Amino acid sequence: MKRWLGILCLALLCLAGAARAHETLPAALSLQERGPAVWDLTLRIPAAQGRPPALRPRLPAHCAALPEPAERLLPAARQLDWRGVACRLAPGDSIAVEGLAATQIDLLLRIEPANGPALSQLLSPRAPAWVLPAQAQAAPPAPAYFGLGVEHILGGTDHLLFVLALLLLVRRALPLLRTVTAFTLAHSVTLAAAALGLVQVPGAPVEAAIALSIVFVARELSRPAPGLAARRPWLVALAFGLLHGFGFAGALAELGLPAGEIPLALALFNLGVEAGQLLFLAAVLLAWRGLMRARKSWPRWAARVPAYALGAVSSCWLLQRLALL
Repeated sequence: MKRWLGILCLALLCLAGAARAHETLPAALSLQERGPAVWDLTLRIPAAQGRPPALRPRLPAHCAALPEPAERLLPAARQLDWRGVACRLAPGDSIAVEGLAATQIDLLLRIEPANGPALSQLLSPRAPAWVLPAQAQAAPPAPAYFGLGVEHILGGTDHLLFVLALLLLVRRALPLLRTVTAFTLAHSVTLAAAALGLVQVPGAPVEAAIALSIVFVARELSRPAPGLAARRPWLVALAFGLLHGFGFAGALAELGLPAGEIPLALALFNLGVEAGQLLFLAAVLLAWRGLMRARKSWPRWAARVPAYALGAVSSCWLLQRLALL
């Protein structure tokens, strides 16, 4: 049994090196009209495995060619700026992002005319271009921010593994509800504080601490006697939820949202995170129910596999992230 557990953990360690733990931050492209038919473009590209993907805006053919951009390196992104690009945009024109189709990230496109409401659209690898609609048909940004929240939590493997660990730790319905509620409240508070600029925490230590939170709960799962997490799971969820909220805030921070739009974006993004979290919990519970129906009795050692697997993957992430500090 120990030999098979060791093989499983080694395999998961290898897979963890290639896993996308918390690298689903969206890219962002903003076009701001600073004069009649003169635009400033800013493209923020999140780092994926340390190397930002090669992206470049493509404006309609009648616009002036883009010059060489000014480049700035941010803690978790690369920013490209183009200033004074002549272009008379009109409904029916297409704006695309070259290279987006070869990535696994989305991009929030925002167009701010000098006179008129801003337009927002979420581009994806499957749809890397957008045809400008008539002004009256402009879609509100709400679906984009909500969708980013859902996609961010479902693509954030480290957050999902922590939620899974809580689910394995708390089997009864009422304590599980209290624990998940505590986690939700905690990360909502720090997400709001970070997104509104009230608190600033460096991203790299937060990412390492998130990995450590999974290691801690995995260790609690493997204990023969109930530990702190088993006796007070809501307290553990509350404490580590504060850390995970700072991780969620990175997605909104990298978008460079205008100050007046942050409250709406924050609320919708957080609702998307919660919706994605509930979808994940529902999927896990359905899968667990299917396993229990498939086989009435399991070997005693099988109960230890989830804790070893979670501990192996999260330990690998912790070492990787500590190396980047």
